[in-house]
Amino acid sequence: MTARTAPHEAASTFSDSDLVEQSLREGERFAEVFDRHAAAVHRYLSRRIGRTLADDLTAETFLVAFSQRERYDTRHPDARPWLFGIATNLLRHQQRAEIRQYRALARTGVDPVGDHMEEEVVARVVASDAHRRLAAVLAKLPAGERSVLLLIAWEQFSYDEVARALGVPVGTVRSRLHSARKRIRAVMGDLDLITRGEME
Repeated sequence: MTARTAPHEAASTFSDSDLVEQSLREGERFAEVFDRHAAAVHRYLSRRIGRTLADDLTAETFLVAFSQRERYDTRHPDARPWLFGIATNLLRHQQRAEIRQYRALARTGVDPVGDHMEEEVVARVVASDAHRRLAAVLAKLPAGERSVLLLIAWEQFSYDEVARALGVPVGTVRSRLHSARKRIRAVMGDLDLITRGEME
C-alpha cells in the first residue's frame, strides 16, 4: 500500500511547471495539471458562456494546453494564467453566447453558476437588481476589457498574471481595467459589487 501511494503523494508536491516539464517525457503527468485546475477553468467558462458550452471548452482548453506544453515557460510555477489565457482565447469564438449569457443574467438576476442550496439562491435574489445592472454592463464591454475585469474580479489574478494570460503588456491590463471600471461606474456608481467579488 505504501509503495503505491508514495509516488502519488510525491507528485502533489510538484509545481505546475514541474508537471508540465515531466509531461514532455511522460504524457500522463499532465493529468495532475488537469486535476488541479479543470474545475476552476470550467467555473470561469460557465459564468461567461453557460455550462453546456463550458463543458466542451474546458476539454478543448486542456487539449490545446497539452498539445502546446513544450512552449510553456517553466520559469512560472503556476500554470493558471497560461490555462486561463487559452480558455479566454477560445472564448473569442463564443462571444455571441457570452453576451447572451449576460443578457439572461440581466433579465433574471440569477447567476447560472451558483450553489443550488436554497439559502444561497435567496441571497442571490436579494442582490438581483445590482447583478442585473452589472450583467447588462458586462454584456456591452469590449471583449478585452471584459476579460481583464473578470480575471481580476473572479479569479483574483494579479496584473502580471492577467498580462501573462492574455499576452499583453501590464500597461494594457491597467488601461483596460481602468476603462472597464469607468464604464461600470457610469452605470452603477459604486464599484463595491465587483471589487468585493459578489459576482462570484
